[in-house]
Amino acid sequence: MVFGFLKGQFIDVIEWTDDSRDTLVYRFERYGNTIMMGAKLTVREGQAAVFIHEGQLADVFGPGLYELQTNNMPIMTALQSWSMGFNSPFKSEVYFVNTRRFPGLKWGTQNPIMLRDPEFGPIRLRAFGSYAVRVTDPAVFLKEIVGTDGEFTQDEISGQIRNIVVQKVSQSLAASGIAALDMAANTQDLSRIVRTGIEPTLVEYGLSMPELYIENISLPPEVEKVLDQRSSMGIVGDLNKYTQFSAAQAMQTAAGASGDSAMGAGLGMGMGMGMAQSMAQAMGGMGQPAAAPAAAPPPPPPAAPMFHVAANGQTTGPFGTAQLQAMLTAGQFTRDSLVWTQGMAGWVKAAEVPALASLFAAMPPPPPPMG
Repeated sequence: MVFGFLKGQFIDVIEWTDDSRDTLVYRFERYGNTIMMGAKLTVREGQAAVFIHEGQLADVFGPGLYELQTNNMPIMTALQSWSMGFNSPFKSEVYFVNTRRFPGLKWGTQNPIMLRDPEFGPIRLRAFGSYAVRVTDPAVFLKEIVGTDGEFTQDEISGQIRNIVVQKVSQSLAASGIAALDMAANTQDLSRIVRTGIEPTLVEYGLSMPELYIENISLPPEVEKVLDQRSSMGIVGDLNKYTQFSAAQAMQTAAGASGDSAMGAGLGMGMGMGMAQSMAQAMGGMGQPAAAPAAAPPPPPPAAPMFHVAANGQTTGPFGTAQLQAMLTAGQFTRDSLVWTQGMAGWVKAAEVPALASLFAAMPPPPPPMG
């Protein structure tokens, strides 16, 4: 132990080789926290070294090789006088801060986000994705987040950042006014909005978020089921063409069969075509507004009566009114001619039948007797 103590006094090298993938801050362990004047400090790329002197944040060193002297430690020099040189080592804690990017951190909405969708109305959405974080101000990060933790990992900060991300995602989705079905096409813009909104909060922690991704926005299962049904209807498309396609497949199956199998395939083809046509007729009206009931056609006009005419002891006919008009003009039919049609009790003079009154309206009555 004595030899180790002496070695620490004379060969003073301060460095940290990160052998993990998740350590954000590592406290350099030194016997009694004693650091000699002229010690060698190695800060690698992606690191920063923060000196804490008697509980007070002193100097911050970026990547490089340093020999700790009063001329490159201005704050530490102001905190403590090194007039004794070699015989006056100073005690200070050294924290190495990992400033590289930490990608692939996950976030997700534990509870659904309530919003008003322009197409579906009130709806619940879930979202998840990933983000990357890095330390941009080691001093602020150490002071605000780490404190005296000797080994601080990303798991200790990811939960807090995840809550900030989810809160901002919820606000951004609710205020976006983008329809739920269109959000997948706008995830890049939404991600940028969320990242921009989070940045001021992360700056207060000495952090930045170089990237954030919204990987998925999902609807509730019951809404997805209805959308799947609607999509299935859209895939079927023109049901007449679907019927033809089904018939063509059945014909190919029948062509490859033989004997009784061919007969069965033909029967199956006919049944398939019939079912497809029935589906086309039944589904053709789905999604369309109900048609108004068709108006009943007008009743057929009543049949014109046909008349029999008695002349010279014989019955002629039956004649329609047009034929009787011609006979009247030819002098073969008069007002006194006896007529009969179905529904009449007996023979009646033509002039007394209302249905024949129009025939005689333009004919003058018989002349009066002479003398």
